[in-house]
Amino acid sequence: MSDADLIAQNFLGLPPETAAYATARLVVLPIGFEATTSYGAGTRGGPDALLAASRQVETYDPDLDLDLADAPIHTHAPVAPDLSSPGAMTERIERVASRLAADGKWLLGLGGEHSVTLGLVRAARRRHGPLAILHLDAHADLRAEFEGTPHSHASVMRRCVEDGNRTVHVGIRNACREEVEFARREGLPIFWGRRCAEDEGWIAEALDALRGPVYLSVDVDGLDPAVIRTTGTPEPGGLGWWPTMRLLEGLFARHAVVGADVVELSAGGDAASDFAAARLAARIAALALYALR
Repeated sequence: MSDADLIAQNFLGLPPETAAYATARLVVLPIGFEATTSYGAGTRGGPDALLAASRQVETYDPDLDLDLADAPIHTHAPVAPDLSSPGAMTERIERVASRLAADGKWLLGLGGEHSVTLGLVRAARRRHGPLAILHLDAHADLRAEFEGTPHSHASVMRRCVEDGNRTVHVGIRNACREEVEFARREGLPIFWGRRCAEDEGWIAEALDALRGPVYLSVDVDGLDPAVIRTTGTPEPGGLGWWPTMRLLEGLFARHAVVGADVVELSAGGDAASDFAAARLAARIAALALYALR
C-alpha cells in the first residue's frame, strides 16, 4: 500500500511529505471545544467540518496567483477538550500554542467556540508582546461575564483587553450597552455592520487603527448568513465575501500578522457554510505564508 491509495486527512488534503511538522511554517490547530455557547450548538464539530470541506478546496488561488499544493502547512492533532472549566481549557490551549510558537510556527487555530481565542492570544502575546487584535464578528464579545462565567465566548475580547492588548472590532451588529460603554472608555474602535455595508472606506480606517503585531480573530458570524449560516448566533446584515477578502489582503499587506483563528462554525450539515469557512481559512493561510508585503 502506498500513500496514493489513501485520502490525506490534512488541511486542504495536502500530502504527508508537504504536511510534515518539521518543515512546516504554518500549523493548523483544531480546537473543537464547546462549553459556553448560549444559543445554537455544534461548534465542537466545527474544526472537523472545516477540515473535511477544505479537502474539496482548490489549492490554486486565482486572486493571489499562487498554489498551496506544496505549501509548508502541518495539520496538528486536535487539542483535547478540558471540560472541568473554560478557564482550564484556556490554560491548556495556551500551553499547546506556546509550544508551537516556540518552534517558530505561524499558528492558525480552528474553533470551536470563540472562548478558545484567549489561549491562542495569550500564547502569541507571550512571544510577540502586546497585540493589536483585529476582531471580525457580529458581536463585540466585551462583556465582563456572561451566564455566570468570565470565560464565556461573549467575554473573550474583554479578557484580551484586560491582558493588555487592544482590539479593533469589525462587522459588529449586536452589543449590549455595557460593551459599548467599555469600548468607548478604552478607546476601542467598533466598525458597525451597517457602516461596513454602506461603503468600503471603513477598511482603510480599520487597518489604520492597528499598531504593532496583529492577531486576527474571525468569528464566522461576522460574515453575513448568506455566506455562512451554520453558526451559533447568526445575525443579519453581516460582511460580504469580497469586502472581507479585501480587508484581509490589506491587513497582510500592511501589517505583521502573527497568528489567527477561525471560530464558531457549527457542524450543521450545510456544505455551503463549511466550504465557505474552509475557503476563508485557506485564504488566511495563503496570505500568512505569502503576504503581499
